[in-house]
Amino acid sequence: MHALTGFSLVSLLSFGYLSWDWAKPSLVADWPGEAGEQRSAAPPQPPHIIFILTDDQGYHDVGYHGSDIETPTLDRLAAKGVKLENYYIQPICTPSRSQLLTGRYQIHTGLQHSIIRPQQPNCLPLDQVTLPQKLQEAGYSTHMVGKWHLGFYRKECLPTRRGFDTFLGSLTGNVDYYTYDNCDGPGVCGFDLHEGENVAWGLSGQYSTMLYAQRASHILASHSPQRPLFLYVAFQAVHTPLQSPREYLYRYRTMGNVARRKYAAMVTCMDEAVRNITWALKRYGFYNNSVIIFSSDNGGQTFSGGSNWPLRGRKGTYWEGGVRGLGFVHSPLLKRKQRTSRALMHITDWYPTLVGLAGGTTSAADGLDGYDVWPAISEGRASPRTEILHNIDPLYNHAQHGSLEGGFGIWNTAVQAAIRVGEWKLLTGDPGYGDWIPPQTLATFPGSWWNLERMASVRQAVWLFNISADPYEREDLADQRPDVVRTLLARLAEYNRTAIPVRYPAENPRAHPDFNGGAWGPWASDEEEEEEEGRARSFSRGRRKKKCKICKLRSFFRKLNTRLMSQQI
Repeated sequence: MHALTGFSLVSLLSFGYLSWDWAKPSLVADWPGEAGEQRSAAPPQPPHIIFILTDDQGYHDVGYHGSDIETPTLDRLAAKGVKLENYYIQPICTPSRSQLLTGRYQIHTGLQHSIIRPQQPNCLPLDQVTLPQKLQEAGYSTHMVGKWHLGFYRKECLPTRRGFDTFLGSLTGNVDYYTYDNCDGPGVCGFDLHEGENVAWGLSGQYSTMLYAQRASHILASHSPQRPLFLYVAFQAVHTPLQSPREYLYRYRTMGNVARRKYAAMVTCMDEAVRNITWALKRYGFYNNSVIIFSSDNGGQTFSGGSNWPLRGRKGTYWEGGVRGLGFVHSPLLKRKQRTSRALMHITDWYPTLVGLAGGTTSAADGLDGYDVWPAISEGRASPRTEILHNIDPLYNHAQHGSLEGGFGIWNTAVQAAIRVGEWKLLTGDPGYGDWIPPQTLATFPGSWWNLERMASVRQAVWLFNISADPYEREDLADQRPDVVRTLLARLAEYNRTAIPVRYPAENPRAHPDFNGGAWGPWASDEEEEEEEGRARSFSRGRRKKKCKICKLRSFFRKLNTRLMSQQI
């Protein structure tokens, strides 16, 4: 297996990175003519699947949602395909990625809380059968390019051990777009660009968005269209740090807000990278039997240039601005194209949907929380999904005004949780900052605008909205409809009975890049894993007791750091 993987990587490298001028995607030929887009009536084999995931792209940050940012490629692909306008993701990185690759809610993988930190002995549970593994069983060649962020403390956690034939990208959550350095605290810095299971020191200096588009195109150039392909491109863009090639910044030189200017440049660069990939699909004979899926991973970070307007909230919150996703499907195989779908969908649905497209099977024994929604996407049928558990996080700071009594004795409303059932959405605990934040287009944001849309009250722990009638979450109906509140609280309690303990172990100093040649990478042995799992179980059950003063001090700063990181992510 590894020998074949190595051969594949060598084959890819043989094409040479300098065959095209990837430093200037705009020089790539214009969109291929319509004559090359004819539809195949009966595809001779399972379709090629290209899944493109962007990082921190806000709901308002695409042209077809009325943005001030130019995204001509995304606009055209979406217009000719199916726009998903009732599509949900998770509010931060790791949860969305884990649910995409497992088809399971966070409560069923132990990843309910926060993200996987670089120094944590934690990763996507090894007993989970991933989407690429299922596609491999169906005869697919599987490749990943971009951001992993699902843990790497053991080699068994790496993408190449979780179903991908090849991998080029970063393992942590955010790296410098040129140097690929990532710091997880003062002095805890390391290099993070990997090819397969090796550190890719030699690729440093190339802007990641272009590098990843280039690698995706080389994979297509070296692969036979006769064998089904799964290509997962998880762009680092447009996550912080805000970095962009100068030529893209120049387009937005009149934009007053500096963060928004840099962010817009990054989005447009990513849009052209998607054009390069689509062009390669057509050039190398994949397009007519392909399904292109585009998705964001969470809401935009409004204090770093992103915008979710007119939705409420931002990245890291369970308001619509944090969990309503950008998404569309573009494919010649769609039966009904050029339309908008309002069928309820969630990121967990991609697992059974894509396995079904590939000719594979899933069963109740797989324990999936996702549904096969291809008939809803392709034919316009009703979605089989009627509800979404956004999450239950027992470790998040409990809301001061929540209680079991406030939850009718059914649910402790101090616990952070969110659920959508039919047209109703219920939030409990602290769902995160609930402001409505207009696009920050000016260098100095007017205080009157800001105060106009501030969250009215924080002295509560239960909110209820009719999302179909009120997608902007402006009218809280919790007091008017206690019957609906009781019903949804009971549903939360039912879900919680199926939850497994949270996996959120303490950080381990062994993970420091200095012990790994200056790069982030696997560091734990089997014995250390067993020890850390024991500690994690104790942590999740609240059994760990600290008696010394220094331990209490460390605990205080750990909690403080968690709160600060919650605001950052």
